[in-house]
Amino acid sequence: MSSMSSTADTLDSTAAGPTPPAPAYDVATIMGALYGDGILGHKGAFPREWVQRMGEDIEALFQDALKRPGGAVGRGPKRYYVEIHPEHLRGFVDLVTHPWVVAVCEAVLGPDYKIVEIGFDVPGPGAQDQPWHRDFPAPEETTVGRRLNSLAFNVTAVDTTEDMGPFEVAPGTQWDGSEHLEHEMFPPKSFYPRYQERAQRKMPQMGDISARSALTIHRGTANHSQKARPVLVLGVDAPDARNAERHDLQFSRAYYDALPETLKPHLACRVVDELEPIVQGHTIEGLMMGEA
Repeated sequence: MSSMSSTADTLDSTAAGPTPPAPAYDVATIMGALYGDGILGHKGAFPREWVQRMGEDIEALFQDALKRPGGAVGRGPKRYYVEIHPEHLRGFVDLVTHPWVVAVCEAVLGPDYKIVEIGFDVPGPGAQDQPWHRDFPAPEETTVGRRLNSLAFNVTAVDTTEDMGPFEVAPGTQWDGSEHLEHEMFPPKSFYPRYQERAQRKMPQMGDISARSALTIHRGTANHSQKARPVLVLGVDAPDARNAERHDLQFSRAYYDALPETLKPHLACRVVDELEPIVQGHTIEGLMMGEA
């Protein structure tokens, strides 16, 4: 009897085999959040000192963009968007190689994901409520195929407070149809009660990162404070998405050559001898609520 028990124990142990290592970030959690609510956060991804440097770079780039025609695109009164050259942001490589960012991209977009955009939003004092919107028309891969093929990552440069015009999102609305949306992005006001009923107001602090589907209906709210709320934006596509056409990711040859070799296949970019001014190709018509 004891011999049979010993054999059974041995067989069970052999059948089980070695225990696989646990992934650093759970794929099911990532997929569940982005296919469910459409947004996922990771708190404390970076130290505050790193974020302070990012904020310094954003401020310098913002002041430069304001001096150039077309350098900053208005997204409504006192609200701007600026697309930038990655090498002008000291923490670019840290961000795009962060294990959580990589894990989210691979889980949702697959191993051949492409980084297509980096820039920042600046809702200044006096910025108003934006209309509820998605950032671009939903592709057929999402409306018919029920698959997300792009993501937007956000990193706040400041500790968000209630009076600074926090970001609001209506969870689950990345799957809403586009047939009643103006420009396939802007719902009629008759839809607003549904979004307001679902709305979640996000209050990220310095060091936090979020990932979201830019198709999830969202808006920036009114900034009643005396402080701007700059937010870094990183856009990433699956291989079949076409958002790169709206952007112009550029690297100087010397900077590109020094990048990690593992990163280069994930960049949908031009490598140039001299960086050229970025002509913003992604305007969001309904957000042009008067002069910025």
